Amino acid sequence: MAMSVNTNTGAMAALQALNSTSKGLATVQSRINSGLNVSSTKDDSAAFTIAEKLRGDLGGLKAVTSSLSRAKSVTDVAVAGAEQISDVVNQMKTLAKQASDSGVDQASRDAYNKDFTALRDQITTIVNSSEFNGTNLLKTSGGEVSALQSLGSVSSGSYTADTLKVENQEMDLATTGTATVVGKDSKIDTADAATKMVGALDALSKDINGKLSDLGSASRKIDAQSAFASKLSDAIEGGIGNLVDADLAKESAKLQALQVKQQLGVQALSIANQAPQTVTSLFR
Repeated sequence: MAMSVNTNTGAMAALQALNSTSKGLATVQSRINSGLNVSSTKDDSAAFTIAEKLRGDLGGLKAVTSSLSRAKSVTDVAVAGAEQISDVVNQMKTLAKQASDSGVDQASRDAYNKDFTALRDQITTIVNSSEFNGTNLLKTSGGEVSALQSLGSVSSGSYTADTLKVENQEMDLATTGTATVVGKDSKIDTADAATKMVGALDALSKDINGKLSDLGSASRKIDAQSAFASKLSDAIEGGIGNLVDADLAKESAKLQALQVKQQLGVQALSIANQAPQTVTSLFR
C-alpha cells in the first residue's frame, strides 16, 4: 500500500469505528437514563404506536375507576341510610304492637305514640341526610347515579359509553298515612290505629328489604367492576412495559463494553494519526 501524507485511510477507518461506538454509547446511556428501550417513534415505530394506544386505554381506565369510586360512595351512603331506616321501622313495629294491646291504658299508649312519632320523624331525617356529592338515592327528588364501567366503544368516530346505573329507591314516607301506608302524620294513639299500623309497617318493611337487596346488589356490582378495572389497568401497564421498557442489566453490560471499546478506539485513532510521521524517516 502506498504511503501518503494526504490520505490516511487507517485514521479514517479508526474515526468511523470510534463514531459508531460513541453513537452506541449515547443510545445505551439514554436507555439507562430514561429506563426505556423505545422512547420515541424513531426507536421503533410499531412498538411506540402500540404503546401510545395502550397509554390512552390506561388513561380511560383511570376515568372508569374514578367514576366507579364516586358511584360506590353514593351507593354506600344510601345503603347505610336504608339499613338504619330498616332498624327504625322494626322499632316502630314493636311499639305499634305494644300500643295495639287492648289491655294497655291510654297513658301508656300515649307514651308509645310519642316514641313512635319520634322514630317516624327520624326516617325523614335519615332520608334527607343520605346524600353524597349532591345525589341522594333514598329521596325521591335526589336523583340517581350512573358510572362508567368499562372503556366503552368508538365506532365511526362516535363514542358510546358503557355505564352502570343505580336507580333512586324513593324511601320517603308518604305525605299522609292511611290504614295500609305509613305517612309523615302516622300515629298509634288508639288501639285501632296501632293495629292497622302494624300491617302498614309490615308492608313497609318488606318494601325496604327489597330496596336493600337492590342497593346491595348494585354495591357488589360496583366492587366487582372496580376490581376488574384495577386488574386490567395493571395488565395494560405491564404490556406497555414489555413493549418499551429497557432491560437495565443488559444495558449496563453493554455500557461497560462500549466504554472499553471507546477507549480502544481512541488509542487506535491515535496510532493511525501517527502513521504519516514514518514518512519523514525516508528523507533522513
